[in-house]
Amino acid sequence: MPLVGHLTELRNRIAKALVALALGTVVGFLWYDHGLLTFLTEPYCALPGSFRFQGDEDCRLVVLDVFGGVLLRLKIGLIAGAVLSAPFWLYQLWAFITPGLRRNERRYTVAFVASATVLFAAGAFLAWLTLRKGLELLLSLAGDEVAFQLTAPDYLGFVISLLVAFGLSLELPLIAVALNLVGILSYEVLAKSRRWIFFLTIVFAAFVTPTQDPFTMLAMAGPMILLFEVAIQIARFVDRRRARREAAESFAHLDDDEASPLDARPSALDEPQGSSSASARR
Repeated sequence: MPLVGHLTELRNRIAKALVALALGTVVGFLWYDHGLLTFLTEPYCALPGSFRFQGDEDCRLVVLDVFGGVLLRLKIGLIAGAVLSAPFWLYQLWAFITPGLRRNERRYTVAFVASATVLFAAGAFLAWLTLRKGLELLLSLAGDEVAFQLTAPDYLGFVISLLVAFGLSLELPLIAVALNLVGILSYEVLAKSRRWIFFLTIVFAAFVTPTQDPFTMLAMAGPMILLFEVAIQIARFVDRRRARREAAESFAHLDDDEASPLDARPSALDEPQGSSSASARR
């Protein structure tokens, strides 16, 4: 395909992804008042009323400007739409890449999209489970004489950033598996770098988690390390199977730049059996 063809396909893929994102944003905008806001504020509202200003048992967040509520709802609707439409735009991304891959490698499309969606949802749910402990620790550090009246943009922005950070962090082992499947990252490299991968995972969790508390950091780093180990074992299986397949091919030992040893000259046609008998009689 020429360059113009690639650009045309990329434009079409992006347009389809944007349409899916717009539809997901509409759903997220409507979902805001039907459970989404309650889901996001539940970790804060589950804390004792002593953490809130004047013991606010209704657990209300504050908006300080006229357009703050509208912009906040649009922002949360957009993020929710990106998450809801993730299977579709991830498929568009993978479909743009797969024409350059082999036929058997294209079969991983459904597994890639499904795994990415499940891992992101699992990471976001894990962040939601650990959010209450993180908030309780952070708010308690201010002392018993301090009460909080959180603004809606600050609190919801903090929660969204934590959910997205956890969701994307669990995608990193999947990226390692994808690079191994296309032959870019081998099991040998992953195995030799195992200690560095685990160490950098802990450092990454320490910098990415907005709460900066050890509990949340370990809650992110633990599943990531486990998933990276699973990714390493998957790469080991894939590389062994790839090696067996290449060994079974007749020309696996040849270099990519070496000419084929096959004789390209046409072979002579066999003479009919009757003609050879006639020649013998002559």
